[in-house]
This record gives sequence, C-alpha cells and structure tokens, in this order.
Amino acid sequence: MFGTKAVKKEKQVKKSRSEVLKKMYGYREIYIMLIPAFLYYFIFCYGPMYGVILAFKDYWASKGIWGSPWVGLANFKEIFASAKFWQVFRNTLIINIGRLIFGFPVPIILSLLINEMGSMKYKRCIQTIIYLPHFISWVVISGILFALLSNDGMVNSLLAEFGLDKINFLTSTKAFRPLVIISDIWKEMGWGTIIYLAAISGISQDMYEAAEIDGANRFKRIIYITLPSIVPTISVLLIMKLGGLMAGSFDQIFNLYNEAVYEVGDIIDTYNYRTGLTQGRFATATAVGLFLNLINMIMLIASDKSSKAMGGSGLY
Repeated sequence: MFGTKAVKKEKQVKKSRSEVLKKMYGYREIYIMLIPAFLYYFIFCYGPMYGVILAFKDYWASKGIWGSPWVGLANFKEIFASAKFWQVFRNTLIINIGRLIFGFPVPIILSLLINEMGSMKYKRCIQTIIYLPHFISWVVISGILFALLSNDGMVNSLLAEFGLDKINFLTSTKAFRPLVIISDIWKEMGWGTIIYLAAISGISQDMYEAAEIDGANRFKRIIYITLPSIVPTISVLLIMKLGGLMAGSFDQIFNLYNEAVYEVGDIIDTYNYRTGLTQGRFATATAVGLFLNLINMIMLIASDKSSKAMGGSGLY
C-alpha cells in the first residue's frame, strides 16, 4: 500500500517536472534573453561575495585572501571601539533620514500635480525638465554648486549687493547637511515622478468619471481615487528606501565635502573609502561594509513585514 502511494507520488512529481520543462521550452526565447542578466549578477554581484571573509581575517596582500590568518571578530571589535566610526554612522543615519522625510514625498506630490495638468505638451515639457538632472554626474553638479555657493559665487554676490553678510555654504557645518539633502532631492525627484506617473496612468478613467458625476472636485478625486490607487507603488518604493537607509551616496558626498565639514558630512561610504583604499586596511573596511549590509537587510525585512501587517503590499 505504502509502496503504491510512493510510486504514484513519484509519477506526479515526474509529470509536474515534465510540464514545467515543456513550459520553459515554450518560452525559451525569453529565458535566452535572461542569460546576460544572470551572468551579470553572478559575475559582478554574487561571485565577489566570497571576499566578505576578509572581515574575519588579518589580511596580508602577499598571502592573499585564503592565506591570511583568521582573527574572528577582532575587526568588528576594532570598529565598534572607534569613536570615529560611530560619528560617521550617526552622520549617515541623519543625512539618510533627512532624505527620506523631505525627499520621499516630493516625487509623489509632483506626479499628482503633473497628472492634473490639462495640456499634454506642458506635461511632457515639465517631465523632461525635472528628469534631466538624473543624468547629470555629481562631479558636474558639485562644480555648479561650487560656482554658485562659493565666497565669490553668484549667491554670495547677490547677498553682498543687498547689504547682507556672505555665508560660507561649503564650509559651514550648519549648511552642509541641508545642502546635501536639497541637492539630492533636486537631482532625483524626476526619476521617482516617472514611476508614480506610470502607476497613475494605470488607474481606470471610469473611476474619475463616476466621481465627477457624483460631484467630487479635483482635490477629492486625488484624495479618494489617485492616492489610494498608487499606495502599493508607494509601499514598495518606501520599503526599498528603508532597505538602503544606511547606504550613503558616495559620489555626492565625496564631491561636495571637505575637511571643514567632516564632523557633519563624513559618512560611512567615504570613511570606508579612506580606510580601505587610502590606508590599505581592507579587512576593517570589509567588516564595516558587512555590518552595514546586515543592518540594511534587517531594515528591508522588517519594513516588508510591517507593510504586510498593516494591510499593504510587500516586495515578496
């Protein structure tokens, strides 16, 4: 009896496996197109992951990764005992929370405003204008900011013309963080706007027409139709933002900061750059990166579970 059941189960497994293989063969062109993407992630993302063992070793370049002696958690004890590490940790957290609070709602608001515009010509024009900064390198943007905000720049020249005192924007510890957050919002808000506008375009027009017949004005249609319809998109993007809460923008900070603002502007990415590449302490830098990736993973899972618990959508 038990032998018969086992045989039947084995036949069912073989049948389902055969059906899966037939379906895969039917979509073979799509799977072939996926091969370059799989190779990219395997070679450049998963392949180098063996290097995380550096975090548990006393690395010597002459001995290589595998030949270097194991030191257990010594590298982690070193970074946790460092006051500098906790300073850059705090800076990273403050800057990224500022980006999240002030920057995350901006694309949502912009997409709602653009969607309410009647002229398609102006819609496309505004979309193009706000999306262009996304393609500009931080090297170029930092050059523009230096030209505008330096002591002899346009902003300080205008302040002097009105009889006001000049402000050292680039060396002021009070002005640096707002400068980082505002410039990041200006550069990336167009990308988020496109995502939300794509979500809004999928909303059925019948809902808007029915609401208009019921006497709902534009504001009420936004509140009761548009916003609830794009909540799943907002949830997914928020989860992804929270999952990268400890990942700073190295390009931006590296091109904008200087020694005068290290106290408030030095983040973990720039700290790792100096520790690993400049000072040659590769094991310590790897330990810092591993610790932060662990925090990001915990934040990602926790935010995903929280979103699902509140009735929202998650990543998986």
